[in-house]
Amino acid sequence: MILDYVTRIKANISIHTNLKATSILDGSYKSVFMGRSLNFEDLREYIPGDNIRDIDWKASSRSRMLLVKRYIAEKKHNIMIVFDNGAKMTADTDKGETKKDVAIFAAGTIAYLAYSNGDFVGCLYNHDSKIRFFPLRTRLYDIENFLSKYDSDVQTSKTSDLNKSLEYLLKHFRRKMVVFVVTDMKGTASVSEQLLKKLICQHDIIFININDADLTGDHAFKVDKNRYLPRFVTMDKKLVKLEKEMKEKIKTDNERKLMHNAIISTDISTKENIVLKITELLERHRYANNNR
Repeated sequence: MILDYVTRIKANISIHTNLKATSILDGSYKSVFMGRSLNFEDLREYIPGDNIRDIDWKASSRSRMLLVKRYIAEKKHNIMIVFDNGAKMTADTDKGETKKDVAIFAAGTIAYLAYSNGDFVGCLYNHDSKIRFFPLRTRLYDIENFLSKYDSDVQTSKTSDLNKSLEYLLKHFRRKMVVFVVTDMKGTASVSEQLLKKLICQHDIIFININDADLTGDHAFKVDKNRYLPRFVTMDKKLVKLEKEMKEKIKTDNERKLMHNAIISTDISTKENIVLKITELLERHRYANNNR
């Protein structure tokens, strides 16, 4: 299999990071999942939020910059990507990119970081009431497989039930995993709080929200109706205001629900800012874990 998706994701990471940022991104991923052990790995530059006990004062003195010690994780970790699916993922983001493409690049970035760290990566999603499941593996071939399959399934799928995907996860996986839920505003809103409470008792849950385009302008497309909306609808000031208020309410409710369950999340609109968003997301998750 040609690693088409993986190659493009690696290129995207390289384009939108410099050498220092790449190190921070890699370090951010490792620091989220690394437990303390006696296996010293290397030093990296201090990042606000790092535990001061990890600062190597002698090395910092020699280099004239704060350096912290990194340790090799005592065991491999299990990373599960849970995609939302359905026709809605073929719509555009508020930056004009296809939601499924942004979702694939965001999930692919996480998967590639996990692969680079030697961790296991799996994937699952609901495809027209059937669960597509890709077991935890450590090869680039397997990442390419589930990314390409998801891409083709999104284009043929009409509906998706994120709750069913998460219920499948809860029922079939007893081992602790770090679960990245890649969805949109409505997908997050659809997940029941009762299900979230059960999930966080068993796994680390992180949400990645792919932003939706506004229902305004000359070329607003209604995915479920498979047609462009009339101009008199998309340019109506009252409807525009109503839609904006509705989206703000859903966003506020989602943030409150996730925050109440101590779940970290981020919003992504374009492939260009995925690396920055993922870095910030991992740092926030690590900081939250250190303060629990």
